[in-house]
Amino acid sequence: MEVKDSVALITGGASGLGAACAEMVIACGGRAVIADLDEERGAVLAERLGARCRFVRADVTSAEEVSSAVSEARSAFGALDIAVSCAGIVDAARVIGKEGPVDLERFERVIRVNLIGTFNVTRLVAASMAGNDPDSEGERGIIVNTASVAAWDGQIGQTAYAASKGGVASMTLPLARDLARHGIRVVAVAPGVFETPMMAGMPEKVRAALVENVPFPQRLGRPSEFAMLVEHIIDNPMLNGEVIRLDGALRMPPR
Repeated sequence: MEVKDSVALITGGASGLGAACAEMVIACGGRAVIADLDEERGAVLAERLGARCRFVRADVTSAEEVSSAVSEARSAFGALDIAVSCAGIVDAARVIGKEGPVDLERFERVIRVNLIGTFNVTRLVAASMAGNDPDSEGERGIIVNTASVAAWDGQIGQTAYAASKGGVASMTLPLARDLARHGIRVVAVAPGVFETPMMAGMPEKVRAALVENVPFPQRLGRPSEFAMLVEHIIDNPMLNGEVIRLDGALRMPPR
């Protein structure tokens, strides 16, 4: 599959990694629907990217709102070929803090957005893609999900985040096997430390410490580099069922 002339739904597309993927799709001659809760940023980005881009407000944990985003892609552009899931949250907390055990609701929220939300998008876009006409190799669609190096190297306080991203990584192969008969590929990218709004919210001391642990290049990853990998995944039909680390050889320390 090629990005050119394809239609992509990108969740978490208003900023960071998702915004970079939307920019990549448009630059490559495709069309994009940005789905995000941030209406202001999403609308501004869609306007900047032009007539081949649309914004729709959508909560990835809502079946109705994701279904509406899928419908928007088909009604606006007549197809849905690519899905990139970048929506996610982080909530750092030790299991036992000064006030006792962490609230269960905090753990559940991270799992719901990062893992269940990703699966919700996957199942709904796959159902739509299954009705596409296959290309010359029998392919009907490609789904790229976002895991994290925290799936393997979760730090202190990252239990919920690591569990959610570990789930995204672990479901990649069974999803690819499940959807193979429909001609739909599933791949996950596990980024390290990248220049995103999530990272911008961390104290500068924490950001600097994270960068020091990246062997090379010793800096934060650029969202455009994430989008470059997504473009290659879309273009390369043999990439399927794999989780690809994109981290400059980073292995996260305990803290």
